[in-house]
Amino acid sequence: QVQLVEAGGGLVQAGGSLRLSCATSGRTFGTLRMGWFRQAPGKERQFVGTINWSGSSIYYADSVKGRFTISRDNAKNTAYLQMNSLKPEDTAVYYCTARTGGSSRIDAYTRSWDYWGQGTQVTVSS
Repeated sequence: QVQLVEAGGGLVQAGGSLRLSCATSGRTFGTLRMGWFRQAPGKERQFVGTINWSGSSIYYADSVKGRFTISRDNAKNTAYLQMNSLKPEDTAVYYCTARTGGSSRIDAYTRSWDYWGQGTQVTVSS
């Protein structure tokens, strides 16, 4: 089993920044592919981006490309989501997720992921 705990959410004005973290335990972090999703009220969970085990391969949804950055620190068993130039439409609960394998082609599907955190609320005011 893998446990994921997100932190760093909060309220920020449009144009501001936040950094989310995802601390993991229960399995060697370096074997995990990590992902971020978000879910706004009344909407389906939406893909944000992913990072492979080494950090050499990172993918983003078009809606966040150029504004969000995903990274990881394998020594700290933690993944990060740096969010800049935030917009009100970025308001959502953000979830960290993990799995041990699989191609990047399936990253965007929630069913592709094995483990999920509890989520952290991000609210962007206009």
